[in-house]
Amino acid sequence: MQLYSDWYMKMILWRERHITEKNFVLILSLFTGLLGGVAALLLKYAIHWIQNMLTNHFDSEQANYLYLLYPIVGILLAGVYVRYIVKDDISHGVTRILYAISQRKSILKPHNMYTSMVASAVTIGFGGSVGAEAPIVFTGAAIGSNVGRFFKMDQRTLMLLLGCGATAGIAGIFKAPIAGLLFTIEVLMLDLTAFSIMPLLISAVTAASIAYIFSGPMAQFSFHQTDPFLAERIPYVILLGIVCGFVSLYFTKCMFWAEDFLRKISNPWKKFIIGAIILSILIFILPPLYGEGYNAILDIYNGTYEQMTVNSFFYEGRESFWIFSLFILLVSLFKVFATAATNGGGGVGGTFAPSLFLGNMAGFLFAYVLNHFGYAPFLPEKNFAVIGMAGVMSGVMHAPLMGIFLSAELTGGFDLFLPLMIVSTLSYGTIRIFEPYSIYTRRLAIKGELITHHKDKAVLTLLKMDSVIEKDLQTVSPEMTLGDIVGVISKSERNIYPVIDENGKFLALVLLNDIRNIMFQPRLYNKMKVKQFMISPPAKLEVGMSMEEVMKIFDNTNAWNLPVVENGKYIGFVSKAKIFSSYRKVLRHFSED
Repeated sequence: MQLYSDWYMKMILWRERHITEKNFVLILSLFTGLLGGVAALLLKYAIHWIQNMLTNHFDSEQANYLYLLYPIVGILLAGVYVRYIVKDDISHGVTRILYAISQRKSILKPHNMYTSMVASAVTIGFGGSVGAEAPIVFTGAAIGSNVGRFFKMDQRTLMLLLGCGATAGIAGIFKAPIAGLLFTIEVLMLDLTAFSIMPLLISAVTAASIAYIFSGPMAQFSFHQTDPFLAERIPYVILLGIVCGFVSLYFTKCMFWAEDFLRKISNPWKKFIIGAIILSILIFILPPLYGEGYNAILDIYNGTYEQMTVNSFFYEGRESFWIFSLFILLVSLFKVFATAATNGGGGVGGTFAPSLFLGNMAGFLFAYVLNHFGYAPFLPEKNFAVIGMAGVMSGVMHAPLMGIFLSAELTGGFDLFLPLMIVSTLSYGTIRIFEPYSIYTRRLAIKGELITHHKDKAVLTLLKMDSVIEKDLQTVSPEMTLGDIVGVISKSERNIYPVIDENGKFLALVLLNDIRNIMFQPRLYNKMKVKQFMISPPAKLEVGMSMEEVMKIFDNTNAWNLPVVENGKYIGFVSKAKIFSSYRKVLRHFSED
């Protein structure tokens, strides 16, 4: 053990002497991208292996009752693994990354480098209606965080390496380096500076290269552009953009409603039973809800969309417009509940793939219905499915640039760039009217723990009240005389004095300016007591408040100094000057190039 410790410290010291900080960050970003790409590849292979093993023998012409069993087994195994082996909350991976950035100094636990992969592979492989993208992002971010911690990097570099890992996860699992970069910028909301751009690009390219080497040059969804985009379809693209905005709103609101419903159930086994029953019934009736749903997306792109009804009660009526339209509508409406039931019941997965799936279904159904009734010039269903995917993804994640580029990189549909931009912009603008936060950030925004692109809010989030509380003020008691407090003032460099009782409870404060006109009159020293001239502060701060709340109170009261209490007991003071000084230090630290 001692030998390892000596070797480790020698390596750290050698690196500090021979490799500059910026160059070493580039090396670590390459290493993080390599590990993130391998992790994405392993997770994808594990999911497909489990799914193929379980479903290859299914009869396509009849319902398969194993759909009732597989999802239950999957979320049971994942739930037991998380609850009794991992013993940590690894759900909502992207939200937990945001929390780590804002509250845990970009530190993720070492087990997060593999536990999400194991749990999500079992969950999705057995039919859990979630995506692997959030778990691989969580895994990649944990890899970046722990690589940085191993080499004792500072917090700013840890945050950057965490972003590199997340970028590698998206780039590796989707073969989409640009989308990986934009995910980190728009969803994780890391600022893009000259210092950060190269490490993020290196991680993205490295992970995507790993994916191309081991899984071939084809895009994730093999899409062949057979109908070029025509200007006469622009009005319908605009309409689809607005529709996608409302679909995104439906997905977001229903997801939080369903999650809140399941969260209120305190007994984990009862929660598992309810989630498992809901999930298995939905998958049995609507098989495209099984797993990520990527096979259904490929059916649309290949023009064999009627194959989505395989293994369902709708199979015999698949050639009927009304029956097939009802089937697609039900699949779209219930995808969100299947996703919530999976995670709420104990499974592990993300909402990334469900939003892709829902967007494809929405765009396809939009074109399919209009084409049937002849209300528009012919609208290629697969083109509009791609466009719809960009729209719903942009709305759900509040990331229009990522929605545009991920849809193009996933399908190779760069010829659709204009409609992708139109739909993404309109969908994002529509949902922002009703919902200011993305599906990832809303949970933290409610708690005031969210870092945003808004530089002021980001820095205030990184600041902690403990770091700005001043405890060097001289305290006085209400029974002290004016003479006593003059003696205290003569030994102090401050102009404010908190008044506390014998139990340490904060009562009021004394301002030097308020007693300046009597403190030079010795005849009053024994006649006046502190309780006669002490005043109440305009507000009191509670220990644990976020810095954003603290600044709001300062702004509302126009105060420059406010006391901090905990259960009524005096802790110290916070001054606006101290906050400004700390703010400048943090801002300078995280903006340096």
